[in-house]
Amino acid sequence: MSEYHIPVLLDECIEGLQINPEGIYVDLTFGGGGHSREILKHLTTGKLIGFDQDEDAEANVPDDDRFIFVRHNFRYFKNFVKYLGYDKIDGILADLGVSSHEFDVAERGFSFRFDGDLDMRMNQSSDFTAADILNDYEVEDLFKIFKMYGEVKNPGKLVKLIENYRKENNFETIQQFKEVIAPCVPKFKDHKYLAQVFQALRIEVNKEMDVLKEMLEQCADVLKPEGRLVVITYHSLEDRLVKNYIRDGKFEGGAEKDFFGNVQTPLASVNRKVILPTEEEIERNGRARSAKLRIAKPNLR
Repeated sequence: MSEYHIPVLLDECIEGLQINPEGIYVDLTFGGGGHSREILKHLTTGKLIGFDQDEDAEANVPDDDRFIFVRHNFRYFKNFVKYLGYDKIDGILADLGVSSHEFDVAERGFSFRFDGDLDMRMNQSSDFTAADILNDYEVEDLFKIFKMYGEVKNPGKLVKLIENYRKENNFETIQQFKEVIAPCVPKFKDHKYLAQVFQALRIEVNKEMDVLKEMLEQCADVLKPEGRLVVITYHSLEDRLVKNYIRDGKFEGGAEKDFFGNVQTPLASVNRKVILPTEEEIERNGRARSAKLRIAKPNLR
C-alpha cells in the first residue's frame, strides 16, 4: 500500500489525536489507508470510520472489524457519523492532499507530467471535468479561478489564450492544453507555473474550498469536549481557511467578540505554531514539503 500514498506527518498526526483506545475516530481522507492503519494500531474496542469518494481507494480498505468505510465525499460526514449511530466522536483527521496514486495515474488527468484527458475528478462518478471548465466557463470566471485558486501571475494572458483557442476548438487533452498556453508559461519556471494552473482547475472541478468550509463547520458539533481535529494542508488557500476558522470562527475577516470582548469561536487551537515536516521526512517523501499540520479542539469557553 505504500506505493499508493506515503502518509505525511504520521507521528505528529497520531500524537495530535491523543487516541483513546476505546474511542470513535474519523479519517476523512482515507486514500491509501496509511493514517488509518496507524490509528487502528492504537485502538482496542474503538472504531474508525474512513471516508473517500475515489473508488480506487476502496481496494486499500483493511480487513478489520473496527473499520467502517464510507465511499462518499466528506462534506456530509456529520450526517454519516450520526447515521452510523455515533452522536459524538473522539477525533477527526483530514489529510487534504491529493494522493500520490491520483497524481501518478495518467488517465486521471491530475498531473501535467502525462498526456491524458482533462479530467481531474476525485469522484469518478461525477460528470464534471476540467475540460468542461476550459470549454464552457465565462472569461471572468476563468480569470477568477486562475488568480484565486492558482495564484497565477498572468491570469489575463492565460485566459486570452484559452478564449481564442476555444472559439473554434474544444479542449480535450492535457498535451493540447499545454501547447495552447505555452506562450504564457515563464521560461525556467514552467513546472511551478503548470502546477499552479492545474491546481486551480482541480480545486474548481472538485469544489475543494467549499467542501473544506462545510467540513470545518461541522467539526465542533461532532467532537466530544476533549476531542481533537487534526488537519494537514498543502497550499496557502487551504491553510488560510483552516487557520482563520480555528482562530476566528470565520473564513474571512476578523473574529466576532461578545459583550465582554471574548472571541466567539467553535474551535480552539491546540498547537500555537503550525507543525511542519522534518527535513528527514521531506528527504524520504518529497510530497511532504509543503505540508502544514494544525490541531484544534472544541472551544468550551
